[in-house]
Amino acid sequence: MTATTRTTRLQVLGRDGGWVLAGVDSEDLRLVNDYLGYLGDRHYAPGTRRSYAFDLLAFCRWLLEQQLRIAAVDTSALLRFLASCQGLAPATVNRRLSAVSGLFGFRTMREPTATNPMPRGPAARRVSASQREGLLGHLARPQPRSPLRARQPRPLPRGLDGAEVTAFLASLRTWRDKAIAGLMLFSGLRSAEVLALRVADVDVARGWALVAGKGGRERRTPIDGEVTGWVQTYLLAERPDTDIGALFVVAKGPHRGQPLTAAGLRTIFRYHRERAGVPAAHPHALRHSFGTALAEAGVDLAARTFSTSASGQNRWQLMASVCQKMPIIDRSSPQLACSEDRTPASTAPHP
Repeated sequence: MTATTRTTRLQVLGRDGGWVLAGVDSEDLRLVNDYLGYLGDRHYAPGTRRSYAFDLLAFCRWLLEQQLRIAAVDTSALLRFLASCQGLAPATVNRRLSAVSGLFGFRTMREPTATNPMPRGPAARRVSASQREGLLGHLARPQPRSPLRARQPRPLPRGLDGAEVTAFLASLRTWRDKAIAGLMLFSGLRSAEVLALRVADVDVARGWALVAGKGGRERRTPIDGEVTGWVQTYLLAERPDTDIGALFVVAKGPHRGQPLTAAGLRTIFRYHRERAGVPAAHPHALRHSFGTALAEAGVDLAARTFSTSASGQNRWQLMASVCQKMPIIDRSSPQLACSEDRTPASTAPHP
């Protein structure tokens, strides 16, 4: 079998709730899959594990093209791999290098005599938030970072203006889709947090939701009154009859009643971005719009860190009151009412 054929056969597959590389039976591939399993054991986020799987797929394909084994990789080889990533976004390149660095660190942990070819640079300027946690968090020291990185610009995040938000929300034709967008826009939820919500996590009567954020941290988040109405209408009139506990499920098609996936959510946003003529309407843009609106409402930086866990009842009450005042959209616009006319099945996305 030629190297080109083996490269083509190599692919990422979902298995047992995680991701593995398949297509070639080799010691290197077993090492990669052991590393991906190790990330699952450490409770890395599913999205992170999926991204690392595809990053390591690219690395393994490059190794096959170069006819290299992982044991033979040195710093010079890693520099050539970095050169092969030209044309990709700097963030993508750095994530690939981070996945490769983690792979070699895992190998060194299992085989202390193995050499880690990833060069080590000076320590980071500060300790990460995750390292500061716990009883011994005060003893944490900044960790060395590899100089093998692409220079990554840090542009300011851009939120949507009022006209863009109104146009995008007006294009949504189901209560489910409006509720999803509303939770991102008026509560600052990430797309993964929205998809992870369960029916039992939302208290419609009191107007709050229990959200599982990054690192498994839970927080209680207020829900805007109008969005609460969208969620309630979706539950009563639209949600398929299913035993699935997930709040948002597929509305039609062969997977009707199954939990809405990240791919399905991307399909919904892609369709409505084009329909509304708002190309910047990505899920994270709605979250940034929420943060911008809080700043414009006069909320200070400490209370504006909506990505962290709740810091007390006072902060919760503040966020709840601000939700009612956020100057993102014209709430009186008749376009925001959900139309009884549904998008034709031939053109609407299946999720």
